[in-house]
Formats: sequence, C-alpha cells, structure tokens
Amino acid sequence: MKLKILFYSLMLSGALCVPETGYAQKEPDEIALANTEFENNFYEALKQKGIENYDKAIQSLQKCLSHQPDNAVIYNELGKNYLALKQYGDAENAFKKATTLDASNRWYWQGLYDVYYEIKDFNKAIPIVQKLMEWRKDYYQEDLVSLYMYTYQYDKALALIEEMDETVGISDKREMYKEQILSLEKYSQPKKEMLEEAIKKNPKEESNYLELIYLYSESNQEEKAQEVAKKLEKEIPGSDWAQVSLFKFHLNNNEGDKASEAMLRILGSPKIDSKIKHRVLNEFLIFTNNNPQYNSSLAKAVTYFKDDATVNVPKEVGKFFFSKQKYDQAAVYFEKGLQQKSDDIEGVELLLYSYEGANQNQQLWDSANKYIDYYPLQASLYCFAGVGANRLGQFKKAKEVLETGMEYVVEDPELEAKLNRELGEAYGGLGDQKKKELYFTKAKELLKSKIN
Repeated sequence: MKLKILFYSLMLSGALCVPETGYAQKEPDEIALANTEFENNFYEALKQKGIENYDKAIQSLQKCLSHQPDNAVIYNELGKNYLALKQYGDAENAFKKATTLDASNRWYWQGLYDVYYEIKDFNKAIPIVQKLMEWRKDYYQEDLVSLYMYTYQYDKALALIEEMDETVGISDKREMYKEQILSLEKYSQPKKEMLEEAIKKNPKEESNYLELIYLYSESNQEEKAQEVAKKLEKEIPGSDWAQVSLFKFHLNNNEGDKASEAMLRILGSPKIDSKIKHRVLNEFLIFTNNNPQYNSSLAKAVTYFKDDATVNVPKEVGKFFFSKQKYDQAAVYFEKGLQQKSDDIEGVELLLYSYEGANQNQQLWDSANKYIDYYPLQASLYCFAGVGANRLGQFKKAKEVLETGMEYVVEDPELEAKLNRELGEAYGGLGDQKKKELYFTKAKELLKSKIN
C-alpha cells in the first residue's frame, strides 16, 4: 500500500508524467494501456527492491524505460539497485543520466556521490560534493575537507578549514586535519615566521603567541615553545594561557613549586576550557605520585572541581591511588567523592576497600555499619564490617554481622568465600576451632569451584 501511495505521489508531482507529445498520434486506449503497464512495472520494481531482489527490480525498471526513456526518476531507481548490487559502472551511468535529465534534484547527485565514495574515487567525488553544497553547504563542506585530505590537496583543505572555523566554529575532526597539515614543514615554517613577525609588531596580541606555541610544540621544538610562552608571560602578565604551556615545561624540568602555581592559575581561570583543566590535573596527579611532597597542592587542585557535574574528580583521583595500592591516600579522595555524591555505592565499596587495605580498622567498622543502614541488602557491606570487627578483636560482633551478610549473598562465590573465611576467623577468636576449620574449608571449596 505504501508503494502505491509513493507511486501516485510521484505521478501527481509530475516526476512520472508521460510527455504529451509522445502520444500525440496514439489512440486514447493505447495511452491508457501504456500508463497501466508503466505503473505496474514501476510498482513491481519498488516492491522487488524492498525485498532486496535488485536484479528483478532492474528488469522492471528497464520495462518502464521502454515507455518513458527520458524519465529521471527511473534512472535514479536504476542507480540505487545497481549500487546495491555493487555494479558501480552501471550505477554511475544511471545516476549521471538522472542528473542530466534533471539537474535540480539533489538526490540524483547524492546517488552519484555515493557511488564515487563507495569506490573511493575521491577526485571524481569532489565536483559532485561542490554541486551538493548548493543545497546544504554546511553539511557537505565537512565532506569536502575530508576529500581534499584524501587527495592530498592540503592548500585547499587548510583554506576551507580556516573558513569553516570562522563561519561554523571549530570541530575536533577539522582540528585533527589541521594538525596533520601544519605538522608538515612546508606549512609550519612560513607560518612560524609570520607569527614571529606579528608578535614583534604587536606584542600584546595573545592569539599569535598561542598559535606559535602550538606550532613549535607540534614540531617537537619544546625549547622554542617555552621561549614563546615566557615572552607571552612577560608581555601579558595576566595571560592564563601562558600558564598552560609553562605548566608543562615546569613539570618536565621537575619544578614542582612552579608547576603547582601554574596549575592553580589554570584551574581558577574562567577563560580556559574544562578539558584542558582536566588534562592539567591528570598530569599533576601523575607527577605527585612520584613526588608525594606535593600532595597538598593536589588536594587543593581537586577542590576546583567540586561543582563539576560531569566527572566526580575526587573519586577518579582516589581510583588512581587505589590502583597504585596507596590506600591511605585513596581513602581521602573517596571520602571527598562521597561528599559530592553520597548515593554512589561503588564509591562506598572503594572507600571500604581502601580502609581495609590501609588497615584503618576502626574507620572500616564504623563506616561499614553506617552504610549498612543505607543499603541493608548489600552483602559486601556486612563483609567489610566483619573484617573490621575481626581486626579489632571484636569477634562476637564480627560473627553476628557476617552471619547476617550471608543471607544476602546472590551468586557471588568470591564474596561468599570471603564471608566464610571471616566467619572462620571470628569463630577462631571465640575459641571454636572446629567451626573455624569448617568455614575455612567452605571458603576454599567456593574459590575452587569458581576457578573450575
């Protein structure tokens, strides 16, 4: 039924109309018969294409052409079917014929572009995309940039990228292309010289410094980039962007105090993008791992992200230290993370793991019990509480909380094994060696079954 509706809509729009001159000398009955055959064949072609019988669809479309040899719609449909069959030469010819008959229909050009893109004939694709830009310039410009890159036409690509940066804004993909182009000496060296001259003429224009720092960094001329960053800081002392470059240089030179100062300037700047701030924090975190004397600077840096709705920064910092088995430091940041998001059960468990790893047994016992009140069905919390109680020598409390936790274990042999082992510890502390061995044996069997 939908295909019938499509057919009649094409008829009404004039796309499938039979030219009057073609039947000027024919009887009305002959014209009606021709129209009926045309309609049936076109309907059959759409039906066969819909069920992916492309060969049969083509046969029906060829019959349509015998009635209307200059119908662009038929050639467009032929192109689609040939393309589906990967008969690219036939598809190209069909779409070309459609565009010749009706150059005003965007979709005929789109079909031709699809053929060239499929066979990776990007040189042929370029003029087609330029034609398609008459309908949707902003959309097809992105394709044109890529086509210029694929065909090594870097001058044209760079010019179009700069035009689009001005008109539609910067995109990650175009920035990547721009980096590739400017990494070539042919493009970067003249640009560097031009920017150096521009800085001499107007030393208060910040953007020239930033672009030059970027170019030097991309070509691994770090000393040159640092010189430019220092010039920027001298000429424009309030420039936060200068600190982005200087921060990296200070880290590389192991100048922790200067790096800390630059980092805090960056994090406090409303001008600098959050992605850059996250990257700076991450680099300082790695630096602090090897230079723990800067832990206080790291803690201060984390406070700048307290209103970040996208990432729980303290929690992520905690995960970093947790992965390094620095459990006492991890616990500090997991606590801060839970202050930002108190209903984070993963954060709760990571905090309790950290207390356990750092042997902070009183905190482990107190916190586990606190969170049991919030999550009474979470078996792992009872296990943490049991570990804390056992380590504090409170074996009766451990036994009670662990036995309660057993009731909530669901298909988790590892957790069940740990509960049994801790129960064994509790009974051992209470002087019941028989039950101690019983629970230890259960724990071993559970772990063994998990391995098998």
